Formats: sequence, C-alpha cells, structure tokens
Amino acid sequence: MASVVEYKGLKAGYHCGYCASREGKTSCGMWAHSLTVQDYQDLIDRGWRRSGKYLYKPVMNKTCCPQYTIRCRPLQFQPSKSHKKVLKKMLKFLAKGEISKGSCEDEPMDSTMEDAVAGDFALINKLDIKCDLKTLSSDLKGGIESEEKKKENSLKKEGSKELIHPQAIEEKLGSGEPSHSVKVHIGPKPGKGADLSKPPCRKAKEMRKERKRLKLMQQNSAGAFEGFQAQGQPASLLPKAKSNQPKSLEDLIFESLPENASHKLEFTRFLVDSPLEAEYPANGPECGYGSFHQQYWLDGKIIAVGVIDILPYCVSSVYLYYDPDYSFLSLGVYSALREIAFTKQLHERASQLSYYYMGFYIHSCPKMRYKGQYRPSDLLCPETYVWVPIEQCLPSLDNSKYCRFNQDPQAVDEGRSQDLNRLRVLHRRSTMPYAVYKNYQEDPSEEEGVLEYANLVGQKCAERMLLFRN
Repeated sequence: MASVVEYKGLKAGYHCGYCASREGKTSCGMWAHSLTVQDYQDLIDRGWRRSGKYLYKPVMNKTCCPQYTIRCRPLQFQPSKSHKKVLKKMLKFLAKGEISKGSCEDEPMDSTMEDAVAGDFALINKLDIKCDLKTLSSDLKGGIESEEKKKENSLKKEGSKELIHPQAIEEKLGSGEPSHSVKVHIGPKPGKGADLSKPPCRKAKEMRKERKRLKLMQQNSAGAFEGFQAQGQPASLLPKAKSNQPKSLEDLIFESLPENASHKLEFTRFLVDSPLEAEYPANGPECGYGSFHQQYWLDGKIIAVGVIDILPYCVSSVYLYYDPDYSFLSLGVYSALREIAFTKQLHERASQLSYYYMGFYIHSCPKMRYKGQYRPSDLLCPETYVWVPIEQCLPSLDNSKYCRFNQDPQAVDEGRSQDLNRLRVLHRRSTMPYAVYKNYQEDPSEEEGVLEYANLVGQKCAERMLLFRN
C-alpha cells in the first residue's frame, strides 16, 4: 500500500510554546491519510515529525526557535552520572519504597502539539519500552537465587572456608546473565598454626600467574571457556575475571529485585491506530514495524502511557503521558533510557535498526537542551540532511540559533527533488505522474505548492507517496 498525503502548505506567524512568542512559529504541514514506515523513516530523516496524523516540518531559517532533529546512537551509549542516579532512584523505590528527598528534577516535557502545530493535535512528547523485559528480569532473579543455593550447598559439603575476594568480583554481563564471583583460598596468618589439610598460602609468583590467567580469560572468554572444558573442568567452575568496565545500561535497568520488594513495576505494549501502516517483514523485529502504546503499571495502577514508532532504522520516541504524583521518579528520563535499551534489543533481531530518535533539539530554548545529554548523538543538518555529531554543532549554535552543520560549502541536498514530472498524484481515485495530472490542473499557480511539497519531502518520497489532489 502506498502512502497518501495531503499537503497543507506553509503556516506562519502563530504561537510558540518554547519562547512564548505570539507570532514567531513557522512550519509546513501535511495530513497523512496513510503512511508506510519506510516513507516516514525517510521523512524524519529530512526534518519532518508527526503529531497524530498531522506531519509538520519547521521552516528552520524563519521560525523563532529552530528545531533540529536529534538521534542517539544506542550501540555506543553509556549512561551519564545523572542517568545512573535516576535508574538507582527507581531501583531503591521499587526495592525498599525509598523516595529521594529534595527537589525532584526531571527533564521537561516537550511542548504540547497545540504549541507545535497550533492545535491540529494535542498530545505530549516522549516514552516507554518493551513488555517482556519483565520476564527477563524474573528469569534473571530466579537464576541468581538458584545459583546461590547451589553454592551454599556446595560449601557445606566441602566444609572449606572459601571467601569472596573483594577485588575479584565481576560485574554482570551486558547480556543480563548473573555474575559469578571469583573465589580464592585465604591461607592462615603467620604464627597462627597452619592447618595442613587446607591449601597453603599462595606465593607471589603463583598469584601473578593467576592474575595473568584471569586477564587472558577476560580478553578472550570464549577461548578460555573451551580451554577449561578441554582440561575436564566443569563450565560452572570457570572463574571469571574482574571487569574494569563501568556498568552497562542493561546492568542498571535489569538489576534484580528482592522477593519482598516494596513495589512492582510492569510493562505492556500494544499496536495502536496511527497513520503508520503496520508491517511484519521476516527480517524485521518480532513485534513488527508501526506505532505502539506502552504502559507503565505500578502495583496494578497505570502511572504512564507512551507512544513509540518502530521504523526500519530507528525507534522514534513520540509522546508521554504520566501521573504527576510520580514525578519524583523522573519518568521522562527513565523512559528514555528504557527506550534506548529497547532499541539495542531490537537491533539484535533487525541489524539495520540501530538509532533512537528523540524528536527535536532546541538549543535556543535552555530547558530543551537536555536531549543533548544522551551521548553519542547527532543533529540533522537543515540544508543538506546529513548527520553531524552534536559536539561539532554546539559551538555554532552558541553563536547563532540557525546553523548549517555541514562544513562543506559545496555540499548540497542529495535527496532533493530533481524531476517534478515523476511525482505521483492521486486524483479522482486514480494514480498518475504529475506530468499527466498537469492536463487536469485548472489553476496554474497550483504548481508552486506542488514544487514546494516535492522539495520538502525529497525525490524518493515524491515518487513513492501519493499526493492527494481534489
């Protein structure tokens, strides 16, 4: 099925929710009767954004607050200190019911779409993640408990005094598997009467060998695993090396809770009605492509609902509604971090899906700069539509609110419209190229609007989508 859109043209001089200007907002818009996920992917890569079925594109060099499309690279993402603080705050609340004292700072929500598109649709921006992550967390908790019971029984049978060395504790793997501590034998202190039935205190040379072996195992865990099995060592006894890497996002999100946790947070996800046509290709994510509502349930009570679009190359965060009574949990930040983790999970099934789109970055509005804290991230050049690392863009934005990020003065928009006659039109229930439609065109000035539309959506979309004309 082809996308069907109705171009609404330029709208200038209306209220801006970011700077409170009464007449500073300027954008172009179109109504999407239906939209394929590939067409929407290509449109947001040209600076478009949807609010319900209404699509809008800020006129960047004219609007009062230029809105730059921003995307995060989840595969290289590392949570900042403030991000970790939010995740730990949620964990403490769920585990012990603790509520952090002091101000409950959270990322501000984007302006309502009433501000963004002057009332065409009123929703709020951002949000959530996949429902079966709860199952993964439960399995992880059960695995840890089972492993601990086995260790405890084993120690009772052996009657040994093995201790866990504080410097040899491995952090959990990014895959969500439980960690296994490295155990070392601690010999008796000099003059205390050694027990010859127990292993003697190891010499420095032996300890150096042990450290070297652990280091090699850390560098090539697969090879070390096979080596131990070749020597007849059970896989469960394979010691793991200390990791100096910081905890991954998954480590922090999927950390198991005690059985007597004070609260229970659950997630549900379901496909929703939107202009995006749901698709289920064999090489795509298991849930398919399209728009999804996501719900946060706390102890059986819904506290937040969000929308995400799952597209061929990205997860696009759309809107978030949340109960203000739970603003102390920083749900805006928490949901974004879970969406980033979800994008990485989808990438495992659909390798081309590797970006997380956060909507618009508005440097001229200080309260909207928070999206730049999710690194690494890129901003879309408003003239050539190439992605540029945000670090390279910020100095220019400090000097001017509108900037061309592409530093090559010869670079042009490679996806621009180059042949208007090949644009597709839906007229009187028939599809035709624009070259044919011109024969039915009664108003010669109509071509100016068609050309404007073609330049904004680009040649690929102009040839695939159907422009409705009546």
